Amino acid sequence: MFKASIYQDRRKRLQASVPGGLILLPGNNESPMNCADNVYRFRQDSSFLYYFGINQPGVAGVLDADSGEALLFAPEMTVEHVVWMGPQPGLSDLKTLSGTEQALPVEQLEELLKKAKADGRTIHFLPPYRADRSLQLSRWLSTPVEALQPSEALIKAIVAQRSVKSAEEIAEIESALAITRQMHVQATKTAQPGMKEAQLAGMVEGIALATEGALAYPAILTVNGQTLHNHYHGDIMKEGDLVLCDFGAAAPRTDYASDITRTFPVSPNFTDRQKAIYQIVLDAEEQAIQAIQPGVPYKDIHLLAAKIITTGLTQLGLMKGDADAAVEAGAHALFFPHGLGHMMGLDVHDMEDLGEDYIGYTDDLKRSPQFGLKSLRLARALQPGFVLTVEPGIYFIPELIAQWKAEGKHAEFIDYEKVETYLGFGGIRIEDNVLVTEEGHRVLGPPIPKTIEEIEALRKG
Repeated sequence: MFKASIYQDRRKRLQASVPGGLILLPGNNESPMNCADNVYRFRQDSSFLYYFGINQPGVAGVLDADSGEALLFAPEMTVEHVVWMGPQPGLSDLKTLSGTEQALPVEQLEELLKKAKADGRTIHFLPPYRADRSLQLSRWLSTPVEALQPSEALIKAIVAQRSVKSAEEIAEIESALAITRQMHVQATKTAQPGMKEAQLAGMVEGIALATEGALAYPAILTVNGQTLHNHYHGDIMKEGDLVLCDFGAAAPRTDYASDITRTFPVSPNFTDRQKAIYQIVLDAEEQAIQAIQPGVPYKDIHLLAAKIITTGLTQLGLMKGDADAAVEAGAHALFFPHGLGHMMGLDVHDMEDLGEDYIGYTDDLKRSPQFGLKSLRLARALQPGFVLTVEPGIYFIPELIAQWKAEGKHAEFIDYEKVETYLGFGGIRIEDNVLVTEEGHRVLGPPIPKTIEEIEALRKG
């Protein structure tokens, strides 16, 4: 948690950006795993965390955009709570920690909202992403769930504010990246033929937990890297396999995210074929990072990475024809079917609960319907203070290859016979986290080995 003055300043800026009324920012509740007393790890709502900093369930905040007042609502702790949970901060403690004018029993929140609604005041709230929150809002606002209308003005104000990271936020992201480096280096050094993926997955999550942190998102650690979001860890690693590792730690106590991907061979060395594909991905990643600077649309950098990948695959004989024409047609998406990256902060996909297009697009910049390009989460012009991921990849997805070949899709750009000799290759992705600065960019966190030479040295080490 940051000092109270940081939350006070954040709230004042938000209140000044919203056109009157009350701003309702509920925190999250506990989420039962299989009964009310057996719950998943608690994760606070990120917008509540950003503006109030209180990381406990059952709380809510209300900001008055007219008077400038900030109210915090929380359960009153009893001796029975202490018996099960140990000493907990009381209302006066929470008031001090968050820097709010008042901290009130949470039972008073519904009455306040009903009075505000009766008085004709606007109540701004964000899109609910949990069912219990939808039901709470429905009850508090006397509105059917299907009729709840989140405030676009509030969404846009929060996106504008949270998109630009402060020095304190950058420090938290880098603390998470320091843990993430340990996780990736240990995974790369430890993997052996005959080992199950789950052994590595448990080890890297254990490193995060041992630092009083946690994973920022469920780990992807797989020899089937051609499946983009592969959370299965039941395969045995074998000589000749590639292991794609996409995971990051959340910073202890603040939950700021990190998001790193590395790919390494189970054998001590990459094969020549693996080296060739790996180097294309690394070239695309490094050149994309170098292109980051304020004012540049991230869509342009995504297309730059796509062209580098297309050019490299053409040199290997997997693609053919003019690289610019191939990228414009979307032929490269057979191998690179996702976007180059996304915003990152308190959420690994920062603020996407508010609506992905609010984060990555503008009123004038609309999402492309083209396969591959439509999955680009961040397309808008970059600004100083943005933190984003750069994560190109090349994948050989048997089902997609078979479908495109049967349709004759982009046959003028793809040599399907050559591509079919790569079935079973898997996938390669390389990812770093980058801050947009006034002068250009800075790769965040300590360096994590990613060149062919560095990876092979760890594998042999």
